[in-house]
Amino acid sequence: MNADQSKSRLGGASAGPRWGRRALLLGIVAAGIGAAAFIILRPHSQAPQGRKFGGGAMPVVAAAAHKGDIEISLNALGTVTPLATVAVKTQIAGQLTQIGFQEGQTVKAGDFLAQIDPRPFETQLQQYQGQLARDQALLKDAQINLARYDKLLAEDSIARQTRDTQDSLVKQYQGAVTTDQGQINNVKLNLAYCHIVAPVTGRVGLRQVDVGNYVQTSDANGIVVITQMRPITVIFSLPEDNLPSILGRLHQGATLRVAAYDRGQTTKLATGQLLTVDNQIDTTTGTVKLRAQFDNQDEMLFPNQFVNANLLVDVLRDATVVPTAAIQRGAPGTFVYLINPDNTVSVHPVTLGAGAGEVVSVLSGLEPGDRVVIDGADKLRDGAPVTVPTSDAAPTAPADKGKGEHRHRKDQ
Repeated sequence: MNADQSKSRLGGASAGPRWGRRALLLGIVAAGIGAAAFIILRPHSQAPQGRKFGGGAMPVVAAAAHKGDIEISLNALGTVTPLATVAVKTQIAGQLTQIGFQEGQTVKAGDFLAQIDPRPFETQLQQYQGQLARDQALLKDAQINLARYDKLLAEDSIARQTRDTQDSLVKQYQGAVTTDQGQINNVKLNLAYCHIVAPVTGRVGLRQVDVGNYVQTSDANGIVVITQMRPITVIFSLPEDNLPSILGRLHQGATLRVAAYDRGQTTKLATGQLLTVDNQIDTTTGTVKLRAQFDNQDEMLFPNQFVNANLLVDVLRDATVVPTAAIQRGAPGTFVYLINPDNTVSVHPVTLGAGAGEVVSVLSGLEPGDRVVIDGADKLRDGAPVTVPTSDAAPTAPADKGKGEHRHRKDQ
């Protein structure tokens, strides 16, 4: 091995340790820079974990349970149905000569509606009256002759056959007179039919035929339709499960109030009472039909209108009431967060009764005056400290608020 090769090997052996020391120094410098950056940039005001809202107390909104009345009501979609709808049609054929109503007006039973030309029937009446007078004269003459024949027969002056023939003639004329009188009565009835009057009290619809037309009994549309508006009814359906409570109240002699709201349940249209319950359950839907009656003096209810019917079945008096927002459901079942005197909360199981709108009755688990959390319960746990703002005035909603929006409910 020559001298140059020896130097090359020595130089390569000494270069390796030098590069390793340089890499180690660079790593130490980088770690120092990163540690300095972490110290400089880290947040200095970070609160300890779990120490929120000052000392760990959670601000909540509370309300006190109190005594109140709960209305047990049932909601259903109903249809306004008049008690009477009559299509006024002619009962004889003839020319319409007069209309005696205005479209949309209210008429009473017996008011004049239309007139059909009576002249053909007046002519028939005269004809039948003349025929009656002739047959009556013939009958009178036959009766006189029969009386004469009866006297002659008693004296044995004529044959009995002659007297019997005269008796048959009298009966024949009597039949003719009766027929004439029936024809006269029929024509008089037709004359009465020429004068068309309202059969019921109600509102007149649109006119179906104009003056001058020839009307017949076979006309499908008739002359006009009259609909009884006052009173009026609403037919609605409820599940068969609600039937026992309704019938129980009716058997007690109670009058059940029914309120009719518009389609959006924002405006009360009328207040009436339950009139009747249908006599059978619809097996295809499991519902039963009910009819409620309304005075409808302002005619806010219109035939075939869709409304929301609210049936008040009963009223719970002096029930313990809390806002519905206070009710929680979880592993313990139905419960509330009860605020203790030391401003901590505890999980308190409750048994619910009927609800109405934004409030619900509590059958067991709470007493009037107990404060419960109605807002902020999602971040609470049993024993958690809470704070209730001093300006918090969240009384329980009145029992009649939103009535008609909830059905009778019992949650265990």
